[in-house]
Parts: sequence; C-alpha cells; structure tokens
Amino acid sequence: MIKIGCHLSSSKGFLHMGQEAVSIGANTFQFFTRNPRGSKAKPLDMEDIHAFRQFAEEHGIPVILAHAPYTLNPCSGTERTREFAFETMEDDLRRMEYLPGNYYNFHPGSHVGQGSEEGVRQIAEVLNHILRPEQTTTVLLETMAGKGTEVGRCFEELHEIIERVELSSHVGVCLDTCHVYDAGYDIVQNLDGVIAEFDRIIGLDRLKAIHINDSKNPFESHKDRHERIGEGALGLEAFVRIINHPKLRELPFYLETPNELAGYAREIELLKENYI
Repeated sequence: MIKIGCHLSSSKGFLHMGQEAVSIGANTFQFFTRNPRGSKAKPLDMEDIHAFRQFAEEHGIPVILAHAPYTLNPCSGTERTREFAFETMEDDLRRMEYLPGNYYNFHPGSHVGQGSEEGVRQIAEVLNHILRPEQTTTVLLETMAGKGTEVGRCFEELHEIIERVELSSHVGVCLDTCHVYDAGYDIVQNLDGVIAEFDRIIGLDRLKAIHINDSKNPFESHKDRHERIGEGALGLEAFVRIINHPKLRELPFYLETPNELAGYAREIELLKENYI
C-alpha cells in the first residue's frame, strides 16, 4: 500500500490532523511545528497527543513528517539568525519526542554570500549541537531548487553536511521532486540515473521521505514553484514512475501542491489509482 499524505494545518491538534488525513484517503501527513513564518509554538496538549497516538495505531498511520518553519536559516551571515535556528530546532526536536519515531524536515538554509562551504560548516555545527544520542526523531535535510544562495542545491552539498555530523545516524534526506527537477536532476527522462547518483553520493539508506510536487517552471530553472500533480513540467507519467520505482515505492510521499483539502483528496486518489 502506498504511504501518501499532504500538508495539513496543525492549528487544531494532532488528532484533528489524523482525522483529516483519513477523511481524504491519506495514511500519513506533514505539518508545520509552528507558524511557518514565525517563531512561537503552541503549548503541547498531552491529551491530544495520547489520542492521536491511539488513532494512528488504529488507522494505520505509520509515520508523520514535521516541517520546520521557513524562517530558519542555520547558515545565515547574522549570528542572531543562526541562534534563532538553533533554539527553534532544539525546541522542535524536544517536542517531537512526545511522538517518537517520526521525521523532522528542514530547509538547509542560504549562505547569503558566505560561500557554500561555510554554509555547510554552519549547518553541520547546528546539527552537532542539537542532536542527542537518545532521540528517536530522524532529522531530514531537504533537497533544494538552488535559487539564490541556497545550500542543498546538489547531492554533494547534502553529503558534505552529513559527513560533518557526529550523530549522522539521526540524519536523512527528504527529496522534493519539484526542487530536484528545478535544480537540474532530470527525474522525468532519467529517473534511474538520478537515483543511482543519489545512491553513489549520499546513499539510498539516507532517503527517508519524498515531497511529491509538480513544477510550474521548466527543467533546471532554479525557481521552486510547486504545481498540482500532472499539471506542470514533470507531468503525470513521471509521477507514476516515481511512486512505483522499486527503490522509492516504500517511502512515504507528501503532497505540497497548491491545493485545498478537496484537491489533495483528488490527487491522493489519482496516485493510488496509478500505484501498482
């Protein structure tokens, strides 16, 4: 069975997100840990967490994906911005342990003129400060489209970050289909080749989740604008190959397409119909 979900609002709690996911045919979901463009997180509701854990077990929700806010930049040229990223991620990981065994995804950040090597060093430094041997949450570096001074525009940069992390067993990768296509990895015409390159540079054992999004822009555009499945530059046939690829099909897939709940339900059904 395909593990498929979408991005849901966390404003009403985990149980509500689980119920929403099931109502649209999903068996996993992604959520922001706090306001995606802010800093404050809601207090933990232990009754809600307990109710969700029971609901997830009853309804076959094996794993969920937390997403750090977009405002984080652990490789900023400004010390206070780096401190904000450190404090937020450390707090998020502490909170995630109340839902053990899940994933926490973040955008590696932008080096803002310092150079990618310095960006890589600073990102790894933050991870070395916040990761704990006893944690059950796996932190995922997201593949990026390469706009501006983004770090993570190529597999080599992600590999360099992971290589510098002392507790690298707690680190994986979330591959975004829109981002990698915009970055210049041709998953439409050469999916096998891209997967082989990922395996050679990073290792497929590090690939834990996939953001499944079409792109509004053409190949190697470095733009990062998501489109609905089958309505963008990648096209439906590419996604059928992605979700059925023997090295990807068991991973959880998360939609981040421009949709409301009903639109996500249609996309989930579409992907299920094409999952062999």
